[in-house]
Amino acid sequence: MLFYDFEVFKYDWLVVITDTDTKSEHVFVNNAQALIEYYNEHKNDIWVGYNSRHYDQYILKGIVCGFKPQEVNEWIIVKKEPGWKFYKDFWKIQLFNYDVMTNKLRSLKQLEGFMGHDIRESSVSFDTDRNLTDSEIQEVIKYCRHDVHEAMHIFMENLEEFESQIELLKMFNLPLRNISKTKAQLSATILDAKQPLFPRDDEFNFSFPPTLRIDKYTEVLDFYKENKDYKKVLEIDVAGVPHLFAWGGVHGARNNYIGTGHFINIDVASYYPALMIEYGYLSRNVKNPEKFREIRDRRLEYKAAKDKRQAPLKIVINGTFGAMKDKYNGLYDPLMANNVCIGGQVLLLDLIEKLEPYCTLIQANTDGVLVKLHHYNDYELIDDICYEWEQRTKMELEFEEFVKVIQKDVNNYIVVDADGKYKSKGSYVKKLNNLDYDLPIVNEAIVNYFVKGIDPEDTIASCTDLVKFQKIVKVSGKYDYAVYGNKRMNEKVFRVFASLDKNDKELRKVKDGLAEKIAYVPEHCFIINDDVNVMEIPSKLDHWWYLELAKKRINDFYGDEY
Repeated sequence: MLFYDFEVFKYDWLVVITDTDTKSEHVFVNNAQALIEYYNEHKNDIWVGYNSRHYDQYILKGIVCGFKPQEVNEWIIVKKEPGWKFYKDFWKIQLFNYDVMTNKLRSLKQLEGFMGHDIRESSVSFDTDRNLTDSEIQEVIKYCRHDVHEAMHIFMENLEEFESQIELLKMFNLPLRNISKTKAQLSATILDAKQPLFPRDDEFNFSFPPTLRIDKYTEVLDFYKENKDYKKVLEIDVAGVPHLFAWGGVHGARNNYIGTGHFINIDVASYYPALMIEYGYLSRNVKNPEKFREIRDRRLEYKAAKDKRQAPLKIVINGTFGAMKDKYNGLYDPLMANNVCIGGQVLLLDLIEKLEPYCTLIQANTDGVLVKLHHYNDYELIDDICYEWEQRTKMELEFEEFVKVIQKDVNNYIVVDADGKYKSKGSYVKKLNNLDYDLPIVNEAIVNYFVKGIDPEDTIASCTDLVKFQKIVKVSGKYDYAVYGNKRMNEKVFRVFASLDKNDKELRKVKDGLAEKIAYVPEHCFIINDDVNVMEIPSKLDHWWYLELAKKRINDFYGDEY
């Protein structure tokens, strides 16, 4: 397996390649012939990079085809054109490329920052209008090597994704070249889905599920019947809770709700795939729809047996719906995507309508509802209502019990079970990981307060890990640069900490000469772009800034002063 990263300048280019099998490194600087020879020796290996699906693979293919990398680079970076459009025969160049980028909105440097790693950048500008000096080349190699190693870290953090994709290829006897495909593309390949020669033009000819029984909230049905505009939404009170119905799902919640008692979270198992199977809402481009049911059933068997083979099948099951809205995918069928989405919402509304007289609705989302029982003895009654709905709609419900709910809104909440274990959702309280680690001490303080009753001041004061206080800032391409006080910064990604030192400045972003505030960046902050994982907390860290932010967010759950 090879990890690689290209750097392309106006008159120079280089690539760093790390071979994990031989534990060796290869660096090619402005040497197309040597790189082509290396490629020919390793064309049967898997090449791994960060954003390599959209960038690096086309630089490599361009060199192999005799193009200057600068031409391909300008096509992708400056003209913002997809790499595959640069040359019609790129697809003929064998390259088993695997991209470790899982979130297009996050850069490699951001992920390096979340992991607490060094995010310093080369001082060599991509705008350099001359050949690079030897020392500049060496500096670029150093930082390029660093990025290759960071891509390896990210690969290991997401190793299960790679293993699932490889297992999927084995299961369906697919050639290794399919490792380069996205999950949605793999789903289309496995289901042998191909778009028709002529577009159907029936996107809004959707129909409600024949099993639907709505008596009270018919206004929602009228909204969909009369609406052919994806931008329109319907705001309506359902079971005493404000709801929003749209084309992407239903959302409703009691804002600033904190309560104890008997709560049941009722989720529809594998909702969208079940709708596709039971109501024929699968893309009409699939050659054999029964194959989708077989894959779903096999995955459920594996899941029940705690067999790891359920993970790769989940890729196909969950990737299918999104692909039905992608006009470049073989599964593209917007009518069926609308049938799934609208059918899912109105059937869930059907369930809420039946439950409403017998419990209190706390929240509704795309595939489930959270309700509070009036009395625990009502559990059997609720179960009976749900059973009738299951039998009628052919869906399957899963129950989970909780004793406490802390809910800011539909996007931020914590639910706690009788054993004190909790689940959380939303930027304020979500469980963080190595690739999503922004202001973690604030999340920890909020969760500890609501779940364990620990004063946020105690959580923050007792923390000895500097990395937990980090705020990772990315200055997007919409802005020209960042300034720290009056100093113009060359970097795009920063790790900032709140500071007690009034001589420390504020980091701001600049557009058209005007400096703007960056969200959650303190007025006085210090920047550490080195590795902070083993660094001690400096005395000037402003613990009070983090405490005030935690208190503000706790207030947001209450809706009043804390």
